Parts: sequence; structure tokens; C-alpha cells
Amino acid sequence: MVWLEIVRAGARTTVQDRGRSGHAALGVGGSGAADVVSHDAANRLVGNTPDAATLEVTLGGLRFRVHGPTAVAVTGASVPVTVDGTPRPRYSTLHLSDGDEVTLGMSDTGLRTYLAVRGGIDVPAVLGSRATDTLSGIGPDPVRDGDRLPVGTRHDDLPAEDLIPPPAPAADPVELRIRMGPRDDWFTPASRAALAEHTWTVTADTDRVGARLHGPGPLHRARRGELPSEGMSTGALQVPPDGMPVLFLADHPVTGGYPVIATVVSDDVPVAAQLRPGHRVRFRRLL
Repeated sequence: MVWLEIVRAGARTTVQDRGRSGHAALGVGGSGAADVVSHDAANRLVGNTPDAATLEVTLGGLRFRVHGPTAVAVTGASVPVTVDGTPRPRYSTLHLSDGDEVTLGMSDTGLRTYLAVRGGIDVPAVLGSRATDTLSGIGPDPVRDGDRLPVGTRHDDLPAEDLIPPPAPAADPVELRIRMGPRDDWFTPASRAALAEHTWTVTADTDRVGARLHGPGPLHRARRGELPSEGMSTGALQVPPDGMPVLFLADHPVTGGYPVIATVVSDDVPVAAQLRPGHRVRFRRLL
């Protein structure tokens, strides 16, 4: 049996997989890896099946010891990786021996790093998923110092290639594509135009639920009154009364009562999930 001994968990390390879809009617969100592209890449490098769980590490700082021989991969945000003090590459298959200690330093670009271990993190599933939902508290607890995480058997053969090129760092400002609506008619024409014309900045108020953005001025409503609560989706740009949009990420609420002026296309959500406080964003409207 292979397991991981967590020596240092880091600030916000959670277990994540591809989420628990299909439970919105029960008030349960999808959750899952905020950057599913990096999550999937880590699993591919160790031959895991798509449903295998990884560790999502925010800003780095994870250190763990393996018990039993295994293979791991580190993807996502750029962090220094060492095995028993020796630097090792990201986006590669790292073969480990019993007792090896792996350290992820602090990220210099990007926000979330993914650690896959061959076979997947084998914590109990809740509603068909091992994902930690930080908003609802559903799923495994956040990872803590001293935890012992079992490793499962959700793997196939190791891939023929044990190294893939890391993606280029996100531009600053980064461009995110959006589709307007469903409630863009709640905003003035000038505010609808300003969403794409101005540069927005990710504030320190960002987590797995969403990222609050700051711009040169608030988005003004064209309507008064309250909007009945309606369903929310990952990538939604919800605008609270202060007029500054909030970009919903993996652990967003299932419903909300503030209008959604636009939605980031699903292919760009993983990019958005890697934006650190201070990163700038431009939105490009799609027809």
C-alpha cells in the first residue's frame, strides 16, 4: 500500500478531481479542480484514469513523504520542485522510492499547482466525487500537516512520454473571452461597453469561490429592484451593488440574486483560475 505523509500542507491545499456534476437541484455545486487542464495533465503524466483525485495547492508550500514506491507529477503554477533536496522538473513523471521527500516551493507565476500521484488520492467519495467544496464543506477536509493520504489504484499504463512542455505564463493583462448575458439588459449601454473596453484587476479577495475584480469605475444598472435568485455557472460575472464584477470559479454558489452581465467561456476558466491578486484582465466579447 502506498500513502503520502503530509509534512507541511501549505496554506490552502485540498483534494480535487473533476467534480460532482448533476446535484444542483439539491443545492450542491460541481466543485472540482479550479484549473482542470492542469489537473488532467498531471494525471496523464502518471497514467491515471480521468476520475483520479489530485492535490490542488494554492501558492505552493507543500512538503510530503512517500511511503512505498510510486510516481508523481507536478503541473499548474510555476513552483520549484525538489526530491530529497534535488531540483526536479515540473510537467514530468517523477519516479519516487519509499521514503523520498518532495517539496513544492512558493509559486512565482500562477496561483494553483496540481500534484498527481499514480493511482490517485484515495479519500472517501461524497456524492460520487472526492473534491473538496470549500463553500459548502462537502467532501474531504482541507489537507493539514500530519495527514496520511492513501493512494488508490485508478491508473492505466504509464505514458510513453514522461515530459510535456509547460504552458507559457499568462499575459498581463490576460484576455478572457466572454458571452454577454443572461442579464446584461440590467446594465446601461455604457456599462456593457465598459466591461470589454476597460482593464480590470484581480483583487486580494479571491479564492475557489470566485475572484473579485476592480476597475476604473462601477458598472451601473439600468434597472432598479431585486432580481429573483437564479442558477449560477462557473465563469459567471456577477455584479453586486458596488458595481465591481465577481468572476465565479469552481466552488461558486448554485444560485444568486445579483445580475450576471456576462460569462467567461469554459475554455478560458482554467486560465482565470490561475490569476493572482494584482493580475490584470481584459474581456473580449464573442458574438
